[in-house]
Amino acid sequence: MSPDGPGASPDRADPPPPPIRPVARAVLGMASAISRLSRRTGFGSGSVIGGQFAVLVHRRLLSQLTAGRNVALVSGTNGKTTTNHYLARALGTRGPVATNADGANMDAGMVVALGAAPDATNATLECDELWLPEVLRQVGEAVVVLLNLSRDQLDRTQEVRAIASLWRDALATCPTRAVVANADDPLVVWAAGGALEGPGARSITWVGTGSWWTLDATGCPACGGRIRFGPPQGWSCPSCGFARPSCDLWLDGDTLCTASDETIALPLALPGRANQANAAMATAAAARFGIGTQSAVTALAGVDDIAGRYRTETVDGQQVRLLLAKNPAGWQEALEMVDSSDAPAVVSINARIADGRDPSWLWDVPFERLAGRFVVASGERRHDLAVRLGYAGVDHACASSLSEAVAVVQRHSGRHRDTVIDVIGNYTAVQDHIGEVDR
Repeated sequence: MSPDGPGASPDRADPPPPPIRPVARAVLGMASAISRLSRRTGFGSGSVIGGQFAVLVHRRLLSQLTAGRNVALVSGTNGKTTTNHYLARALGTRGPVATNADGANMDAGMVVALGAAPDATNATLECDELWLPEVLRQVGEAVVVLLNLSRDQLDRTQEVRAIASLWRDALATCPTRAVVANADDPLVVWAAGGALEGPGARSITWVGTGSWWTLDATGCPACGGRIRFGPPQGWSCPSCGFARPSCDLWLDGDTLCTASDETIALPLALPGRANQANAAMATAAAARFGIGTQSAVTALAGVDDIAGRYRTETVDGQQVRLLLAKNPAGWQEALEMVDSSDAPAVVSINARIADGRDPSWLWDVPFERLAGRFVVASGERRHDLAVRLGYAGVDHACASSLSEAVAVVQRHSGRHRDTVIDVIGNYTAVQDHIGEVDR
């Protein structure tokens, strides 16, 4: 795959972007002061509230802060934060990078990240999937990285077909520098096709990630027929011929293969094939910035902590590993990561705004895979989770906090000093656990 994207050759740094305009600089200064006040008063990290003020008083701030930069927008239901970290690490081989590494993925978080790195020519920004069309209209030409679409926070983001339609319309009407898209998700392929229809149509880099969650893409987005998954095509619609495109880069186990006959081992510190897919997407996006496949893989191989996720900590003498899973597709990947263990586990569920208020998706998660292990249900919706675990035939108990969950595990199974207990939770549940560990 040729590195035909923006930027100079990978052996020299890019020139800095133009200076931030005086009005924008003043607004960012006030936003920074608000963020510091938020942190000092204990209201939060300040990464969002300062940005909210900035975009409220300066409507074109995001557009101004991205002018003169090479920008990537990373969006999808699962894997945004990890892929964004990976891409930032790859782009970092060329010089400073502006990125919203904390996962603040709406316009407010983006302006804070861009304002904090005024000299960075390259920027990679995680973007909420519902916000992508509006951000793309403000940013203008960007490398758009489309990961996947599945059910998540349906009370906020609507049905996944609606998101795919928004993406397709935006790509058909907004100028983009390039699109990097997951060839194994029919909804993503259909949405990415918008980039080929509008004025100044751009090329698409297709990436084979080996995705195996198919329940949200059985209906053909092109004609309403039924998608068939499996060899030899990977997936296709017999009714209209809509099918998986030929890939420019794809995963073969833990090896990356390219259409130019490169094969590169993918030695990642982060576990699971979901992270191999994230790495493949980031590597393909890095090529659009002129970074070769081997250079990108070498750079991202050392990433071992994503905003506290995957970190291993000690709680009351017990080692625990924090894993994030937000929706049925993500839970399937997380359960695959822990399949080889028979140690007790902790599963935590909240249902706040950031998680989605409706926890009925629990019934779409294959918790039966935890049968034979002792599981502690935690979080605000632990009793809903306990009902689901009961129907899955999983031996379980309930606990209101991570410390209590560890104590329950130790009372039930003895202290596992030489065993790492997996703690799997949705978004705010993991944040709660990180806060408990850090106190």
